[in-house]
Amino acid sequence: MDSPHGAAVKAEGFGLKGPRGWVFRGVGIDAAPGSLIALEGPSGSGRTCLLLALTGRMKPTEGHAEIGRHRLPKKMAAVRRITALGPVPGVNDLDQALTVAEQLREGAMLQRRYDGPLRALLRPRGEHCATVAARTEAALAAVGLDPATLPKGPRTSVRALERLEALRLSLAIALLGNPRLIALDDLDMKLSDAERAEVWALLRSIADRGTTVLAVCSEAPEGVTVLRTVTAEEPPAPATPAAAPRAESPKVTWGAEADAKADSKADKADTKAKAKRKGKPDPTPEPDPTPASEPEGEAEAAPATESGNEAAPPTAPAAEPADATTTHTTDEDTKGADDALAETGRA
Repeated sequence: MDSPHGAAVKAEGFGLKGPRGWVFRGVGIDAAPGSLIALEGPSGSGRTCLLLALTGRMKPTEGHAEIGRHRLPKKMAAVRRITALGPVPGVNDLDQALTVAEQLREGAMLQRRYDGPLRALLRPRGEHCATVAARTEAALAAVGLDPATLPKGPRTSVRALERLEALRLSLAIALLGNPRLIALDDLDMKLSDAERAEVWALLRSIADRGTTVLAVCSEAPEGVTVLRTVTAEEPPAPATPAAAPRAESPKVTWGAEADAKADSKADKADTKAKAKRKGKPDPTPEPDPTPASEPEGEAEAAPATESGNEAAPPTAPAAEPADATTTHTTDEDTKGADDALAETGRA
């Protein structure tokens, strides 16, 4: 199958950070068009995320990359148009309910609708069907899959395919759009050593035709461009010395501030003493004023307290002592005085 020239892959300081930290970081590569690149690393080291980031399916956090002169992360849509995904579990799994022929027709329809040029939608139906048939035949030949050799031919169910046959079918669907870069994940999963060698030979043949191939694996063979990933950890934060406990107030033993503190303490002591004296009863109570109409000599003595030390305040003040020369003019009977003068005049 003839395909356009492959896309060069370049990256510098490429990294992706997720909610739990760095997925990968500091990735650098410079591969020529038509290269066979192996993303090698242990499971959980960010291999799949790096694959999706380099094909414009996942936005990186730092650094940059160029896929066929399209710079990431600015030109993600352009990168997606020139790249295709082979088998990537959880992203573009084959539909187990379809047959091989139905899966191929669906892939061709989606490629025409979303990945193909707009003028392809305006072609006559007969011309379109002939083009799709030619592309499908060329893609199947490129991956070495002949539907006629399957147990039920093109009507064989996808779920009945062996692992190697399903991988070839996924690669054929990816090649329908003539991509400049094709990427696939978990290349060596559930494959024997002989099948793994067969798949690497298949990918080498695709790369030799001009398409750049990016494959995730646990161990890459010789003669391929290897890009290794490791689990990227965030650098530890620099240790900061613990702050000393803060004193409530500095202790001053000399100077004007010390004098001010001494005066303040004296004022507080004086205030406490006054408050204490106010709360204590006065030993010499003052008598209440006596009304003028109260009879003389009827004042009651103040009862003593149970302890006998202090006298309780009297309920009524003591009356003034009787004096013959003292007269009260406030309540004098003026009518009686006038009657006495009248009687004296008549006499």
